[in-house]
Amino acid sequence: MTFKEFDFKQNLQKSIDEAGFKEPSPIQQDAIPVILQGKDIVGQAHTGTGKTAAFGLPILNMMKCNKEVEAVVIVPTRELAMQVSDELYKFGKNLNINTATVYGGQSYSRQLKHIENASILIATPGRFLDLLRDKKISINPSFVVLDEADEMLDMGFLDDIKEIFTFLPEKRQTLLFSATMPNAIKQLAKSILNEPEFITITQSEITNSKITQTFYVVDEYERDDALIRLYDFKNPEKSIIFCRTKKEVDRLSTFLVSQGFSAKGLHGDMEQRQREEAINAFKKGKLEILIATDVAARGLDVNDVTHVFNYHLPFDSESYVHRIGRTGRAGKEGVAVSIVTPHEFRMIQKIQKTTGGKLEAKTIPTIKLVKDKKTNSLIEKIKEQEVHDAALKIVEDLKESYDISTIAFKLASILSSSTYVKGNNNIGKSEKDILKLIENSSKSDRDDRSRGGRRGGSRNFNNRRSNSSRRDSSSNSKSSSGKPSSNRRRRSS
Repeated sequence: MTFKEFDFKQNLQKSIDEAGFKEPSPIQQDAIPVILQGKDIVGQAHTGTGKTAAFGLPILNMMKCNKEVEAVVIVPTRELAMQVSDELYKFGKNLNINTATVYGGQSYSRQLKHIENASILIATPGRFLDLLRDKKISINPSFVVLDEADEMLDMGFLDDIKEIFTFLPEKRQTLLFSATMPNAIKQLAKSILNEPEFITITQSEITNSKITQTFYVVDEYERDDALIRLYDFKNPEKSIIFCRTKKEVDRLSTFLVSQGFSAKGLHGDMEQRQREEAINAFKKGKLEILIATDVAARGLDVNDVTHVFNYHLPFDSESYVHRIGRTGRAGKEGVAVSIVTPHEFRMIQKIQKTTGGKLEAKTIPTIKLVKDKKTNSLIEKIKEQEVHDAALKIVEDLKESYDISTIAFKLASILSSSTYVKGNNNIGKSEKDILKLIENSSKSDRDDRSRGGRRGGSRNFNNRRSNSSRRDSSSNSKSSSGKPSSNRRRRSS
């Protein structure tokens, strides 16, 4: 189906067309009709599945646009608040609908002034509750959305959320979205929603099939060298690197800048102004690499991220799904790359089993492979280059001293400096080493099962032997459209 089949208001459909949206994602396809019917819903879907549009578009369509706060969206982090605000403003601009964001670290007076002119309020729980308790705002929203509810639970906001709802009108439409459904979230849904309909994106849709997932096995001391070599080979247009700690983000951003990359870090200890500057520069293409922690990147919505790199694996499969969901968005293809040590091998296998994704083991490209790829790219670039008048003059001047072949060799020598590759020739584990790790891991699981152990997991690496015997030959992918999977289920409460 297409978005036009929802029969939205003309000006809303105009915004959808301007945004380039054609076909709804699975969560949008299932949630939008239910929300338009005025029902409460519980939507279980991960970041990157199009949740903001799933609740934002039908709410915008039903709003009266009477210059008062008609809708409230509660989110766990300030970054997600800004992202949701940008998205809803983009869709609501032709309806003359303004948004206001409320989060800690900003002055009350400035935020209150924005609220006066807003129809949609996007807020983090702490600051929003402060405004309600102190009676700084008095609102009567018809629509209330809880986004990333499980994340708010993990961050300790559950009591704040419960108190917030004591200030909100009983007559409202409430929408709750969460990637997972722990018991505390189920109980919250029972207390704040009215006969909700449950909409769930099934396990098979957790990892985007348009994302190519690979991993490389290296020793701990080789992580930096492996990362630089992979960047040299893959040459990503826009990428995010995930680290586990703030300290690692700072160290790695300094290192990459020293290597000539346009990179900045993003983590919770940075000042709000610095964080906003980094996100805006990344979104506008002024920054090619963003290095972030999981919490800082929660809700980061940039459609043209070509690659995601896991400098370290996350501690759980849930975080892995959130990370790689930053690429392969809006129908485009993406690449997710993980750098793994032998000690983390079990974790990568656990991730594969839990997510149902196909993670392919590969070896770090050698200097020759990278140099050959760079050279071939340079040759193609030269072939496609138009000849400018200034270039003709340079060649004519040089012909007074050199023959045309010598001129060509000199110019090619200047250009070929871009094909220089740093580091050791061989980085990381060989094909033989990786196969041995797979075999040892499988043997260990068989031994565990024979002893009645409970450990285990899928060892079905996609074409493991043939794939691990090939060198990495992937390149940047361009966007392609595809219809969303229909493997979903929906049930009434």
